[in-house]
Amino acid sequence: MDFYIIFIVIIVISFIQSIFGVGVLLFGTPILLILGYDFASILTILLPISLFINILQVVQDKKHINLKYYKMLLLYSIPPIVLLLWLTVELDLKTSLFIGLFLIVISLKSFSLQISKFISTLFSYQKSFLFFQGAVHGLTNLGGSLLTSNVFELKLNKNQTRATISVSYLTFAIFQLLTLVTIGKIQVIRIELIIIGVLTYLIANQFIYKKISNKIYDKMFAVFLFVSGLILIIKEIY
Repeated sequence: MDFYIIFIVIIVISFIQSIFGVGVLLFGTPILLILGYDFASILTILLPISLFINILQVVQDKKHINLKYYKMLLLYSIPPIVLLLWLTVELDLKTSLFIGLFLIVISLKSFSLQISKFISTLFSYQKSFLFFQGAVHGLTNLGGSLLTSNVFELKLNKNQTRATISVSYLTFAIFQLLTLVTIGKIQVIRIELIIIGVLTYLIANQFIYKKISNKIYDKMFAVFLFVSGLILIIKEIY
């Protein structure tokens, strides 16, 4: 029964990541926590799936990557991820509620001039935001929520948005896995779950993503951010 539940979860979160470039860790982490998995087990299950899906996306969309943003992310987000990941074994910091509310605000910016101005001001402190993003991801595995909101604010087309998020998330996964290996926390990697995730990506990319226009994608992304925020808030309350 456990395998079938994980099977369904992996299909759903891999489908989301196939469309938006993020989702396996963002949704998979709270779901598996609720199902009773410890943090190290969750990372061992989800990181390889996220990594392989992002590799496929980066190979396909590499020419659309926003290199200026990616170089800043390497410099300011990766160090805190590596330094703070090991603390997740010791600490249980409550950041989900804050991040959830933040995502809902981001998703509503198109409907409010005041919110739009506030978000523009917030993201103007890009270096500080990227460092905070890395710290959150290292401690909670939920930094993808901040990553998506940050890239969404760059106002790129759908291919640039997904490519930039994918290469960033791929880099997150690589450094997280290397950190787990270094501190001896990596567990047995389940190849069958990676295959499920990759197959889901290939199907979703071919039959759904390619048929989505930029205008519809922007609206879908706003809904995605809103739902992400609600899920994080519900997780915190739960």
